[in-house]
Amino acid sequence: MDSIRTADGASIYYKDWGPRDAQPMVFHHGWPLSADEWDSQLMFFLAQGFRVIAHDRRAHGRSTQTDTGNDMDTYAADVIELARVLDLRQAIHVGHSTGGGEATRYVARAEPGRVAKAVLISAITPVMVRKDSNPGGLPVDVFDGYRAAVAANRSKAYLEIAAGPFYGFNRPGATVIEAAVRNWWRQSMMGGIKGQYECIKVFSETDLTEDLKAIDVPVLLLHSEDDQVVPYAAAAPLAVKLLKNGTLKTFKDLPHGMPVTHAEIVNAEILAFVRSV
Repeated sequence: MDSIRTADGASIYYKDWGPRDAQPMVFHHGWPLSADEWDSQLMFFLAQGFRVIAHDRRAHGRSTQTDTGNDMDTYAADVIELARVLDLRQAIHVGHSTGGGEATRYVARAEPGRVAKAVLISAITPVMVRKDSNPGGLPVDVFDGYRAAVAANRSKAYLEIAAGPFYGFNRPGATVIEAAVRNWWRQSMMGGIKGQYECIKVFSETDLTEDLKAIDVPVLLLHSEDDQVVPYAAAAPLAVKLLKNGTLKTFKDLPHGMPVTHAEIVNAEILAFVRSV
């Protein structure tokens, strides 16, 4: 199993497939999932000739179930170490949901020459929780509800999230993809409850405003108006205004988990962006 050992001793699992001299694409998964969230993207972009890398965030998937370091700064620091070990240059970083926040902080702090472009899908940027500077955000009670559900019975909570708002399966007339629900639950239960619990604060309260402002490379944002997890109005439209070179593609009725349910649409949008000058 491929992994790196971080400065604080955590083992970070990763997949690294494709020609080592090809342009790398690095995928950052959402909460509380793993690199397996990106199966469709990894196979698609591998077939397009890219080198594809996806890691399990600390406390998630096959990485160490860390007691400490479950914060956005450490998540980004782990990616900095991974990029050094794999010697990634001119990489495209793709992040979904919480992974969009992780990708944002990493790209803002990346060593020169490491990053070419970034893609943020249903991302938590600039900040999710409601506060004076973000009156359109979600009240903290929403995230307290996540915490309570995970602490009480995370197995039950994860089934309900996957079968409901994450993939939009709770919408009238929606066709539930049972395999997607099971795979979401499988990935989530691989990780450690403590790190996943603490990650709720990370994805809800981390303010990425200054990170977005600091990014110089082109960034594509994909977000849907029907996102039930990261509400559209307080996310991508605000984030794109903070970027020096950002492009927003808005969808009307795709779910939060669009990389899985609508992989063909997402992959085509990313590929066109990656290949654009």
